[in-house]
Amino acid sequence: GPRRAIAGEQEERLLTERRVSAARTFDLRPCPDATLHDLALDLFMSAYRLQAVAADIIAENDRSVEEQLAALRFFDPRQQVPTHAGLLAFGKDPRAFLPGAYVQFLVIDGLTLADDIVHEEEIDGDLLTLMRRLDLATGSRLERRPVPAPASVLREQSVRSYPSTALRELLLNAVMHRSYESNGPVRYYWFEDRVEIQSPGGLYGDAKPENFPRRNDYRNHVIAEAMKVLGYVNKYGRGIIRANAELLANGNPHAEFALEPDFVQATVRRAG
Repeated sequence: GPRRAIAGEQEERLLTERRVSAARTFDLRPCPDATLHDLALDLFMSAYRLQAVAADIIAENDRSVEEQLAALRFFDPRQQVPTHAGLLAFGKDPRAFLPGAYVQFLVIDGLTLADDIVHEEEIDGDLLTLMRRLDLATGSRLERRPVPAPASVLREQSVRSYPSTALRELLLNAVMHRSYESNGPVRYYWFEDRVEIQSPGGLYGDAKPENFPRRNDYRNHVIAEAMKVLGYVNKYGRGIIRANAELLANGNPHAEFALEPDFVQATVRRAG
């Protein structure tokens, strides 16, 4: 009868909504356990919104903060909860909802993980805090004296063991493209002869072993856009190409990549 038909329509609508939700990238999906109180709204209103939205639009904007967050895909208006992107970009504690949302930073006195670990740190926080802390961690390692490298028979030029801009590009790439459904962190390991940066999740979408790194795809569209707005990346997939150019100019070989089904690893060999 009519009641059964209505129930059938409701079930079909629910299935359709689930299919639509599943089709969205993970960062776009709502986080049902979170609330607006889990976001640092002052960070969104001051640091992010002013860079993402034109000043004249903000001036005449009488929308609620939820509506403003939703317009930039950090809040799900149907379920009235933050999206995963919202928690990653502005969460007071992103790891409470996404346990793998951090970078494990190790400095190893040797060539393997069996050697002594001289420094260990978990780098986390909202996107802006995470990026700043990664910059500081990298800078602290590169404060060592540059390595003299012969430029010609008659003169030497100083090169660092690693160019900071190349490491930064590869780190940003790992944070932007990783799978946040994984509970594992990005691994940032400094050995005596190399740096390894490993991100959870294999290549995504149109990116394949035969076209990487020329072809890229975005597992996390909103996170990629947020990192662009914050001035950390440009969204056009040239990070690895830029990193390799910097490495070559510094006297390092190109980054080596291991492309596995469940992770991507970049290895940078020391110069000199």
